[in-house]
Amino acid sequence: MSEPHVTLDPSGLSPALESLRGPLEEQLSSALRAATERVRAGYAGEPVEEVCRRLLAETRGGLHPDIAEGFTPDMDEFCRVAVAIVRHEVRH
Repeated sequence: MSEPHVTLDPSGLSPALESLRGPLEEQLSSALRAATERVRAGYAGEPVEEVCRRLLAETRGGLHPDIAEGFTPDMDEFCRVAVAIVRHEVRH
């Protein structure tokens, strides 16, 4: 699996957020990568659904509260990362 990252849909961004898109994507991606590593390191056979929930919680926990509150990821994509963790396809 390639390194997980977040890409924001520009059609859903206000002009102000569009101007901050690059730095925001980097912050979200960094939080996702850190969460992926923590969840992978603590994985103990939980089902994919639980891993996906934990991955989301860990990612949001790594963000400023205002950013975390507005972060609504594509859960299908988030769960693909969880599947990769369960299948041991995520390396450290």
